[in-house]
Amino acid sequence: LVGALGKAAGQLTSTAVVVLFQNLICFVVIIPVAIRGGPASLRSHKIGLHVLRAATGTACWYALFVAITMMPLTNAVLLTFSAPLWMPGIAWLVSRQKAAMATWVGATIGFVGVILVLQPQHHEFNIGTPLALAGALLLGVALMSVRWLGASEPMPRILFYYFLFSTVMVLPLALLEWRPLEPRTWIYLIGVGIAQLFSQVFIVLAYRYASSVKLSPFIYTTIVFTALIDWAISHRSPTFFVALGIAFVIVGGLVAIRGKTDASLAAIES
Repeated sequence: LVGALGKAAGQLTSTAVVVLFQNLICFVVIIPVAIRGGPASLRSHKIGLHVLRAATGTACWYALFVAITMMPLTNAVLLTFSAPLWMPGIAWLVSRQKAAMATWVGATIGFVGVILVLQPQHHEFNIGTPLALAGALLLGVALMSVRWLGASEPMPRILFYYFLFSTVMVLPLALLEWRPLEPRTWIYLIGVGIAQLFSQVFIVLAYRYASSVKLSPFIYTTIVFTALIDWAISHRSPTFFVALGIAFVIVGGLVAIRGKTDASLAAIES
């Protein structure tokens, strides 16, 4: 949903303005929640990690919003959200956290499903492709940082610093590219901000209760929802490949969950 609204807004204003509103609206909403406990609720010993998450997250969205102006929305989202394929490797490099075989199998099945969703579409290579892939790497780091922060930082504080730093980072460029906005543009920008707020809340909650390598296959559902949104807007019925791809994504997620359940039962029995 964020991608679809971002593409619509990006056709009417600059990418920097879209990213600014995406984060500024969320920042305004999260302020009263984050400061509810007074100044002490904002005190953190992991400011560097907050900056890392904001920098990689903001750069990821910027790359995606630019990419979707150069290629189909579904293709750009697919490339960007291939990040879960890299996350088990990132987890191992940083913390030597190993993924179970079921996680790798689930991730592979999910990725096959994504490819099936896109198989009917054939587009030539363009600059949007490396931008989307760069966004994938940045997203992988951003999601890992969410897991690290969630181990000790409360959700309101995580969101507060993410939206604060992201707003500050993109503000100068947005001011340079600012142009008067039409009423329709304001609607899209506000929609982007609201959708982003809910997505960030759910991401932080998810990574608080499960590891990144276990949650990574579920990121593939983003491409499925994107394809469905494209279908709803264009009034085109899903093809056989789309339906089959959705099934693969769901099965991949279930395989990953089963792997986690089996590991937990084995630990209890031992």
